[in-house]
Amino acid sequence: MKKLVLAFSTFLLCCFLLACQQEETKPNILFIFTDDQTYKAVSALGNDEIETPNLDHLVNNGTTFTHAYNMGAWNGAVCLASRAMINSGRFVWRAHEQSRRWGGGDSIARTQAWGPLMEAAGYRTYMTGKWHVEAPADELFQTARHIRPGMPNDRFVHSAVAGLYKRHEGNPPLDSVLTLFPPGYNRPLGPDDDSWDPTDPQFGGFWEGGKHWSEVLADDGVEYIQDAAKHDEPFFMYLAFNAPHDPRQAPKEYVDKYEAGELSVPASFQPLYPKQELIGNGRALRDEALAPFPRTEFAVRTHKKEYYAIITHLDAQVGRILETLEATGKAENTVIMFTADHGLAMGHHGLLGKQNLYDHSVRVPLVLTGPDIPKGAKNATDVYLQDVMATALDLADVEKPEYVEFNSLLPLIKGANAAPYPAIYGGYVNWQRSIRKDGYKLLVYPQVPALKLFDLKQDPEEINNLAQDPEQQERVAALFEDLQSLQKEMGDTLTLAWTNYR
Repeated sequence: MKKLVLAFSTFLLCCFLLACQQEETKPNILFIFTDDQTYKAVSALGNDEIETPNLDHLVNNGTTFTHAYNMGAWNGAVCLASRAMINSGRFVWRAHEQSRRWGGGDSIARTQAWGPLMEAAGYRTYMTGKWHVEAPADELFQTARHIRPGMPNDRFVHSAVAGLYKRHEGNPPLDSVLTLFPPGYNRPLGPDDDSWDPTDPQFGGFWEGGKHWSEVLADDGVEYIQDAAKHDEPFFMYLAFNAPHDPRQAPKEYVDKYEAGELSVPASFQPLYPKQELIGNGRALRDEALAPFPRTEFAVRTHKKEYYAIITHLDAQVGRILETLEATGKAENTVIMFTADHGLAMGHHGLLGKQNLYDHSVRVPLVLTGPDIPKGAKNATDVYLQDVMATALDLADVEKPEYVEFNSLLPLIKGANAAPYPAIYGGYVNWQRSIRKDGYKLLVYPQVPALKLFDLKQDPEEINNLAQDPEQQERVAALFEDLQSLQKEMGDTLTLAWTNYR
């Protein structure tokens, strides 16, 4: 009997030691998330105008998914929808419902979020920076610091503009709207416009509190990594920069790196986008009110200069975090996932914001580095940026819950050829719908109504609309039908009637 007890005890001990060993081999996961960073805004991904040495390091030492997309949004705050999807694992319209449950205090819904799932898998969880999710960050992460809102000084602006929209039945005069915005909007009016200085702390924004928010986030990240080095448990860090969201402010040394006159103007530049009000990008939309109407090349170059400056400053903060990983010895067993919540127009097609379904606004950089991840690899498979959540669960050896609709990227990294999605869906409120499939994109504007078709291989800037080309009518009809099928799959209740577009 004693031998049997001893044997059983030895067996239990071996199981315990094996479990501990498996726990130790789970990789740390460092998720670096930026705001409004388009897929073109990284030097190593083909932009020779911008300086991003640390992001370049990630690209050169990891695998980049060159065609990663945000699925869309149910309101103008596209970042809110993107973050709801990434933390819930659900496609856009079901993420909307989950977001409402979070906001209503549904405790079960909150346990289904990304942070709690990682904690249940044995991870120490940490979050700092921009949150913009209905559930409180400190309820979804064991540690949460310096939680930032959607953007600096935005609460008054959004409520005031919403009030104007209501009083004017959705179409307020532009002059009335502009009076509600603080400095930094409707500019520059010309070379002598000195109404705004991105380096001046008097304008608040990223300077509120006395230290640039990107630097505060890097401080938090460095401190946590140094503390994590003292613990055996793996960590999951969610580091969310507000940058490069407007107001695009950076220290003078970074702004001085760029000369507006030396920067290119997008090939798709135009002074005004046709029927802008009918696609949900009217002149009173906050993002669009940043620059004057009609658009000028000077204004676009100026905004681009400030956009690049805040990204280069952000890049320097990423460098500090990477250096700390190396110094603490944590880099060897850490998977880094870098992406953004969506892109930004920044002058393409006469637009400034992200409330559209062109690639510049829905396509983002997506890079993974770490153990067993190929270095310097590029994967052109169409994926969603929110696939990082399922990927993290896969890395943590967590069986993906049924409600998580996005897919792990690990099979693609390991060489799988099958694309996880037969087509890429896009939806913005009831203003716009899109489908990307077989190298083409169909844009649908229900309120106009109108269609646009682009051959993305021949026309990556999405300039030449082929929707009325007689040779493309069969393709347009097929894509429209495929989009309707995707709507059913997504739980999209907007009715698209083919007869409206003939």
